[in-house]
Amino acid sequence: MRTIKKIAIVGCTGLVGRTVLKVLEEKSFENCTYTLFASSKSAGEKIQFLGKNYIVCELKENSFDSGFDYAIFCAGGKVSKEFIPIAVKKGCIVIDNSSTYRMDDEVPLVIPEVNPEDIYKNNGIIANPNCSTIQAVVALKPLYDKYGIKRIVYSTYQAVSGAGRYGIEDLENGDKNLPLKKFPYPIYNNCIPQIDDFTDDGYTKEEHKMINETRKILHDPNLAVTATTVRVPVMNCHSESINIELENDFDIYDIKVLLQNSPGVIVIDDIEKQYYPLASKADGYDEVFVGRIRRDNSIKNGLNIWVVADNLRKGAATNAVQILEKLL
Repeated sequence: MRTIKKIAIVGCTGLVGRTVLKVLEEKSFENCTYTLFASSKSAGEKIQFLGKNYIVCELKENSFDSGFDYAIFCAGGKVSKEFIPIAVKKGCIVIDNSSTYRMDDEVPLVIPEVNPEDIYKNNGIIANPNCSTIQAVVALKPLYDKYGIKRIVYSTYQAVSGAGRYGIEDLENGDKNLPLKKFPYPIYNNCIPQIDDFTDDGYTKEEHKMINETRKILHDPNLAVTATTVRVPVMNCHSESINIELENDFDIYDIKVLLQNSPGVIVIDDIEKQYYPLASKADGYDEVFVGRIRRDNSIKNGLNIWVVADNLRKGAATNAVQILEKLL
């Protein structure tokens, strides 16, 4: 008989946390018990989960004393930095959605369709990559394995849900002249070419995340990658234009067949019928949708693809739950 596993969900009342609960309900893991944690502000709330009411517990220093097997953290970097070491010390394996441990050499950065073997190299912490990185690398990994990649150019069109509840409110209130809660400029009827803070080199932290995380996940520290990340007035689902310079020549038909047969990828690419991935159609799905697959004739072995995915699901919650599924 299988041992019952105790699982903690930290940050259960936020956008990603609630999506984690939704995905867990869909997966319906057997022989697991759950405890839901959040800040003192949310403690005591009731959440419908797996057919019953759960009372949200306040996250405290002694919250992991009762012994958890696994935890999914969705509460932001500050909470992860403070409480994950406590959880690990108590014997819990943590899957962290924040950026706190992503670039730590001792912490695996995992996309289950891409590098599942890294899950088992953990020292108690497994990092979930950035949402925009996850969908990009799911599409890039089969190309990397078969043809090799010399260079990647990312241009992203990222939904406001990636900025949390206040980002959504800024879009919803955009035509009401209310004070902005998240963005430096109105997102309504606008595109903002800044996600996260700027660094000294003119890039944003989001752009550096995509560059560095891609290299780490693919185990290729010298891979040439650049990025421009843009927030757009879309409620949910990120879209990305990815320009790739492959190491070897290719046939476009072979590329499409390769992607269509790759785990987690759905190809939607029929220009005669004007079929291509749309944010509005990716909403609620766990797959990464790829289309507009065409040769870049400006360089040797150049390729353009358009990649769309639900950033709250595959870009965060589903990826974390898939990691948990592997551990279970």
